[in-house]
Amino acid sequence: MSIQIGDAIPSATLHEGNPGTKVNSAEALGSGKVLVFGVPGAFTPGCSNTHLPGYINNTDKIKGKGVDQVVCVSVNDAFVMKAWGEAQGAEGKVRMLADPQAEFAKALGLDVEAAALGGTRSKRFAMLVDNGTVSQLEVEPDGFGLSCTLAESFVDNL
Repeated sequence: MSIQIGDAIPSATLHEGNPGTKVNSAEALGSGKVLVFGVPGAFTPGCSNTHLPGYINNTDKIKGKGVDQVVCVSVNDAFVMKAWGEAQGAEGKVRMLADPQAEFAKALGLDVEAAALGGTRSKRFAMLVDNGTVSQLEVEPDGFGLSCTLAESFVDNL
């Protein structure tokens, strides 16, 4: 069963910047309004060319709608997420969190097997978390597409 509107964000261990910097998802996403989007993989074409840049480019618009922080989560290691964020210019706009064991993706019920990407990954999703509770949620119908979870689509409905 996947997470639904009205559910609390689960507690899982994420990493930021390096494997030693652990972040508890329930704590990091539990205060204020947080826009969280998950992607199947850092540096993949759809994620790098469309998904992440859309949120980076729309950060001011997102924050103008009362969102306190924007967070990207992917089943990658912390070094990859840091490098991807730097390559995309995410610093100060989108917080890059790694889910190396797919613990968060599994806790959300949004994990998917993707052999072409190395195994278990996250479905592509976007959610608004308001003080720890999911208030809006979109998951790509096939888990990987680029439609309802894109910044341009999701942000207009905030």
